[in-house]
Amino acid sequence: MSRLSDTRMTPLYRQLAALYEQAIAAGSLTPGMRMPSVRELCQRHQVSLTTALQVLRHLESQGRVEARERVGYFVRGLGGVVLPGAREPEVHEPLASDLHVFAGINERISVFLDKARRAGPLPLDLGSAMPAPSLFDAKALNRLAQGLLREQPDILVYGPSAPTTHPEFQQAMARHALTFGVCVAPADIGATHGNSEAVNLALDAVAEPGDVIAVESPTFFGILQAIEVRGLRALEIPCSPHTGISLEALELAARNEPRLRGVVVVPHLQMPQGSVMPDAHKERLVALCVEHGLALIEDDIYREFVESPHVLRPAKAWDRQGDAGQVIYCASLSKSFAPGLRQGWMSAGRWQSRVQMLKFARTRNMQTWSQLLAARSVDSPAYERHMRRMRAQLRVQREQSARAVARYFPAGTRLSLPPGGLSLWLELPVGISSTRLYDQALLSGIRIAPGPMFTNTGRYEHFLRLSCGMPFTTQVEEGYRTLGALMADQLAAQQPFPSRNAA
Repeated sequence: MSRLSDTRMTPLYRQLAALYEQAIAAGSLTPGMRMPSVRELCQRHQVSLTTALQVLRHLESQGRVEARERVGYFVRGLGGVVLPGAREPEVHEPLASDLHVFAGINERISVFLDKARRAGPLPLDLGSAMPAPSLFDAKALNRLAQGLLREQPDILVYGPSAPTTHPEFQQAMARHALTFGVCVAPADIGATHGNSEAVNLALDAVAEPGDVIAVESPTFFGILQAIEVRGLRALEIPCSPHTGISLEALELAARNEPRLRGVVVVPHLQMPQGSVMPDAHKERLVALCVEHGLALIEDDIYREFVESPHVLRPAKAWDRQGDAGQVIYCASLSKSFAPGLRQGWMSAGRWQSRVQMLKFARTRNMQTWSQLLAARSVDSPAYERHMRRMRAQLRVQREQSARAVARYFPAGTRLSLPPGGLSLWLELPVGISSTRLYDQALLSGIRIAPGPMFTNTGRYEHFLRLSCGMPFTTQVEEGYRTLGALMADQLAAQQPFPSRNAA
């Protein structure tokens, strides 16, 4: 393994430590496994003894490894309790020879949401995937907004001649894209009302009613809803909790489904599993879409939340000029910068003209206010400092949540801690219904996101997504304890004495 370059002025030992933290989070290094020795680290990464020792000591200070006298360093389990990792999906499913397309997600989501609405205000929301308000620097945003008002006092006055996307926003996003390996002309960047509008515009541009869109399985229910409401059909492709969508299954679908028009992927911190697609996987995915003429709709809303020693490149980085823009890149600053502004953006490749036409026909001009706030924030060094602080706090909250899972949930619960993000995806022991758990949790004042919300296939009944976006308070821990007790009650109906993980 070659020495890492310090492109962002991060100490080399921190870069290397982050690499091993990511390997531990992804399950490549499992609890109890021996870490490379100081000398092995020196040889592997071509670093000094001092740097190698700093790597191990930093990992120890972060609770990732533990030192054993005269033996070495070993990977620690979460909270002293080892949870089995997420399992890979079976790709030899009926999908291979019998390509079923499912619908009905809107009705199912409506049922879940209506139950929560009728339950009234709930004391604890573990179902959403949003950062807590405390993670945003409201004072800095207010100062930026006030400065913009002083500079342009008429900025809030509506003008019919205002462009759909402000040139300053286009320039800022083009420069921002360069920092993660994507070269796109400012004129090819369009502002959107959040990431959802970008994905919706992409779907409208590439398909018409009756066409098929491939999606990851499981996937964010909003994507399934957007497909269904347009009269399209969603084809779910198995998705690895570690590497993302199965390219083998996707290629099989491309060869056998004549109305397949595109595929929607979330390559970084896939929702809900939290996987991060390797670069080689992204490159193969783009090539596959080019070969079969499929639009690749890349939903990259979570990239900046990934903890990584190097800059992560979207699949759009492999969208070569000769391919005429096969990737429709969709992104947003809603979760990272200011959720209240709902500021998204996209670059639609070969479908750029059609997307611009659709956008203008529907919403006409975008407000200048949010675009300039976003542009000037992203262009500032303070933005990356803010993201570093947010990633660090979210990491603490994820680890605290994972320890609570290990402490209170039934034995057999599976979890692979993602290398970043706002939520955990859990596989519960067989026999536990997350739909039933949802109903029971509402009665206890807790909202969760059951597995069936993320599929149309009937799978994932014993899966569950839990939010880690809020600080891990005593109330949150008590919520985990309550959920564990409710699951134990479900198991008790089948087994008189279900086993539980020890604290």
